[in-house]
Amino acid sequence: MRTDLFDFELPDSAIALHPAEPRDAARMLVVHPVAGSCARDDADLADKTVRDLPGLLAPGDALVFNDTKVIPAALSGVRMRGETRAKVDFNLTKRVDANAWRAFARPAKRLEPGDRVHFGHGDDTCMLGALDATVAAKGEAGEVTLAFDLTGDALDDAIKAVGLMPLPPYIALKREADARDRDSYQTIYASKEGAVAAPTAGLHFTPELLAALEARGISRHFVTLHVGAGTFLPVKAEDTDAHVMHSEWGEVPAETAAALNAVRARGGRIVAVGTTSLRLLESAAKDDGSILPWSGETAIFITPGYRFKAIDILMTNFHLPRSTLFMLVSAFAGLGTMRAAYGHAIRSGYRFYSYGDASLLFADPV
Repeated sequence: MRTDLFDFELPDSAIALHPAEPRDAARMLVVHPVAGSCARDDADLADKTVRDLPGLLAPGDALVFNDTKVIPAALSGVRMRGETRAKVDFNLTKRVDANAWRAFARPAKRLEPGDRVHFGHGDDTCMLGALDATVAAKGEAGEVTLAFDLTGDALDDAIKAVGLMPLPPYIALKREADARDRDSYQTIYASKEGAVAAPTAGLHFTPELLAALEARGISRHFVTLHVGAGTFLPVKAEDTDAHVMHSEWGEVPAETAAALNAVRARGGRIVAVGTTSLRLLESAAKDDGSILPWSGETAIFITPGYRFKAIDILMTNFHLPRSTLFMLVSAFAGLGTMRAAYGHAIRSGYRFYSYGDASLLFADPV
């Protein structure tokens, strides 16, 4: 499909730079597709808040959360080359082995293979948190491979000591990460470290909301998908067939697969909290809709025409124009439906992207 079909105008003021407080006070647009909406911009829309979620679902439904934990992957370093120094910022993107990470560097033009980079040596940083690395390789589009002097758990601890939360570029270019982001850019149920971007639909949940969902008879289940920085990359190809999707590691535990299959057998609906949960479950699902235990790398790229096997309802934030995620929600609810929904959201002042408001999408019946 042509990627310009997924373009839309978004005012800069719609981009949320901070989350709603409390988390579940965020607005939520409920979207039911209208038959034939692929052919016209139409949808059944309702303005709600995230707090309304229990009443919008039914007893016996199941929520599926991504329990990945974001690491403080934004590092500021100093490149050392002889007597010259240059400041370079890095966003870690994917671990290569026990002591090496791939990273986006800014500005990458200041780096060459063999350069030494020092992190955490500023006057305000304890030397215990100091971290050094060598640029082992330099790729395209600002990507480098950093080979750190530390390895394993020691490296993890040092990154935590000197790193900041890796806010998306559309936030990071407008403000610096601060101490509040350590909590705000993390779900309350995050438990398995490895993500360099948050599964943002999950940021809306509070203990009170989880308790209300449980009291309503809605079960919750967990999968793990370590979200990569590729989630923010724009689709530059003119046709979706030419786009190369990034891969991310994920796991659907056996107990989660069995529980979700039982929910379906009883007539309950599976509700994916976020596109990461959806992509992982669809990667693990058979053609008949049953879900298998699964682990590995997934690069599933979902565009209109895809037949969903495992998911009935999707809770997700509002996404970038021309992004793989806007393509995914258009596949799920219909392109016409989503164009109508996003048009309403923009006119109504909904807040977009990672710290923005939510939508609750019901699958296109067509």
